[in-house]
Amino acid sequence: MANGGPVEHGYPHLETVRAAVTALYRRLSYDTIHQFTSSVVPADVAFCDTDDLHLGVQRVARELVRHFRLPQARMIVAFRAMEHAANVELTAGPEYFVELNDRFRTHRRDIGAALAHEIMHVYLHRLGLSFPGTRDNEILTDTATTYLGAGWLLLDAYREDAASSQKLGYLTPEEFGYVLAKRSLVFGEDPSVWFTSAQAYTAYGRGLERARHDERQPPLTAAGWAGRRRYARDRRHAQDHPATGAPDGPYSFAPDSPGALRVTFACPTCHQRIRVPVRGRVRARCALCRTVLECDT
Repeated sequence: MANGGPVEHGYPHLETVRAAVTALYRRLSYDTIHQFTSSVVPADVAFCDTDDLHLGVQRVARELVRHFRLPQARMIVAFRAMEHAANVELTAGPEYFVELNDRFRTHRRDIGAALAHEIMHVYLHRLGLSFPGTRDNEILTDTATTYLGAGWLLLDAYREDAASSQKLGYLTPEEFGYVLAKRSLVFGEDPSVWFTSAQAYTAYGRGLERARHDERQPPLTAAGWAGRRRYARDRRHAQDHPATGAPDGPYSFAPDSPGALRVTFACPTCHQRIRVPVRGRVRARCALCRTVLECDT
């Protein structure tokens, strides 16, 4: 939790975020992910100053448990002074002990964001899905929370001005925006209408630009003129030097059969690598997320 300190910006964790999206599709499957077509809505996690603190926390926790479809899971929430925003004790269940930073006693509008991250830890724990190392595992948790419909709360908790700042989670604001945009492009949902933070709205816009950039990378037909020209140059290089292929980038070439090539690139939806023959116009279907891709190889 950044509380008054500097907030990191940009996309320093982008490769880990993309790996997390791929891991979600592999572990959950297309059908399970599409059970989360609707996000948590503000009314379900609203928390005003006149609400009883502990009853309100339990109500919000129950709503997030319901959203993430965690049967027979009960969250027991307490507050204490600590450095981080929150912490959860991962056990066999069905009861899980969540501790929230004392700060949230008076910053109640962000309790839903803190609980969403911790309850996602429980969800991933039950799935047996994790990344090695604390940093990468927390990035996985932020990404999963966001992609499965509760991460807009984490981005909306980001506020920054000349005198103060606050941000929850390990992703940068732009990375939260990127994952939200990925979700939006799949489910046709616009989370920006729920933001109360102007900075969150800006970060989402930047993340949306980056997500759309993924859909304009060659060999996809939506690639721009500069990308198509670079791709043609790299393809000629691979054809003339089949042993070395082409320089590393968003795509790579490899021999397929005598005189033929295959190109490998990342699916813009789930980032699984896809291999198609180099033979002009090709329609490819990602086996993982079922996205149909129009390619010009």
